[in-house]
Amino acid sequence: MIEHNHDKLISAIFITFSGNCKKALSFYQTCFGGQLQFETFEKELQGYEEIPVISGSLISDRIIIHGSDLVHNEGRKIGNYISIFLHCKNTDDRQELIEAIMHNPLANSNEFAHDSFKAVYTNEKLEFDKKSFFANNENEQKLIEVTDAFDVRWVLGIQ
Repeated sequence: MIEHNHDKLISAIFITFSGNCKKALSFYQTCFGGQLQFETFEKELQGYEEIPVISGSLISDRIIIHGSDLVHNEGRKIGNYISIFLHCKNTDDRQELIEAIMHNPLANSNEFAHDSFKAVYTNEKLEFDKKSFFANNENEQKLIEVTDAFDVRWVLGIQ
């Protein structure tokens, strides 16, 4: 999706969710701030627990995310071929985002998402760190990847 802003075209992210678009975009609003907008069906549809979102948007100063609950005929497939990159101001900014993104919005407490993980990219290798989110020398790493409770992969980078 593309937003028109002061004669500039700005790219955005579009994510297909599996019936939880409203919950996911609301969660991302707690991470990034911004304004939410949803267009939904007027009544419940067979096969959906809630009224599905036709089109939803989160527009913040940091990121624009569009989403929908409408899945292609072949179904939603999760893969490791795409991640969302966010440029962070510094290591403190990145750490705040890691904690926000890895929070589990599906739980009733402030626990991390069950299946979320963090990958730390180093010059020599890629290290996966399942539950220990504070790896040695992490502040020196250019890229850190986290996966949230909605199976969305985020790469957080600093210069």
